[in-house]
Amino acid sequence: MGDGEGNNGLGNLLRNNNILMMQTIRKARLILEDGTVFEGKSFGYAGAAAGEVVFNTAMTGYPESLTDPSYEGQILVTTYPILGNYGVPPRRQQDDVSEYYESDHIHAKAIVAQDYSWQHSHWQADRSLAEWLEEEKIPGIYDVDTRALTKLLREKGSMLGKVVVEGAEEPDFYDPNKENLVAKVSCKEVEIRGKGDKKVVLVDCGVKHNIIRCLTRRGLQVVRVPWDYDFNDIECDGIFISNGPGNPDLVDATVENLRKALAGDKPICGICMGNQLLSRAAGAKTFKLKYGHRSHNQPVRRVDTNRCYVTSQNHGFAVDDSTLPADWEPLFVNMNDFTNEGIRHKSKPFFSAQFHPEASSGPKDTEFLFDEFVALL
Repeated sequence: MGDGEGNNGLGNLLRNNNILMMQTIRKARLILEDGTVFEGKSFGYAGAAAGEVVFNTAMTGYPESLTDPSYEGQILVTTYPILGNYGVPPRRQQDDVSEYYESDHIHAKAIVAQDYSWQHSHWQADRSLAEWLEEEKIPGIYDVDTRALTKLLREKGSMLGKVVVEGAEEPDFYDPNKENLVAKVSCKEVEIRGKGDKKVVLVDCGVKHNIIRCLTRRGLQVVRVPWDYDFNDIECDGIFISNGPGNPDLVDATVENLRKALAGDKPICGICMGNQLLSRAAGAKTFKLKYGHRSHNQPVRRVDTNRCYVTSQNHGFAVDDSTLPADWEPLFVNMNDFTNEGIRHKSKPFFSAQFHPEASSGPKDTEFLFDEFVALL
């Protein structure tokens, strides 16, 4: 290590120690709707928040998860025991498609961890996770038995909850699944990104930035439109429906526009919420999962093959395979609970995936699906 690196590392260590000494550690509680209470300590914003409590099994990627619009309205429980050890990467201008984040702000209502590292260390970090949460007014709670909490959520299913920091007013419980969250997180105006001979309409239901990166990196011009925009009059070579949060039964405007598109032959691809909305447009039904699929290690098999993939997932609803019309079929199946993980049309260039082939921070085993979509164009 050179002198510059050593001095910089020592400076970061002293800075982190100063932050730790200046930080007032407040007590905090996670209160579940069944009456269960987890006591812990506060980091980040010293306030309160309410939402649906869900767990995520990723070892890394908390900046990506927190800014993922699919977590809108949810309290995120991290099963990996250490949080914050590599800090938070730098932020670009809000109108940029950031390299390190999935949107321009945090969407999760709060975050729950077993342990929080007050001393972060990473060459890209420009501040701590606690500082970032404080900036965006997101409460965090640590010193919680997240193993016991996760087991409870697996047994009873996702529950409503609230994180309350000592001194803050306790809010009412809030059920995000009763609200059209897609309308809340979608862009408000048409945007154009990338350059290329092929033009793709991206229906923004809560799009992650890495979807845009994956499309533009493959030489496509992307026309990003709001969730309820009638895109059928736009001259384009294909249609892409993004991920998004909440209940797909509340997103009727997108479904109606997709039904018009299904009468044509332009290639259509959907991810996560896009899979559910494409399925609804085809005539299938969706249902609420007990505790959802939210992890970086879900095994998924391509139907009619023995090929399995490791996937990243974040959804609380699934498609009912038995309600698919005769001209549609499942494309992928989840090998843990055998629920639907994608569909395809038997003769037209329409397909979708319930998981995230654009997963950031990974895994990237299924990013080839973007290549399959481009090939259809």
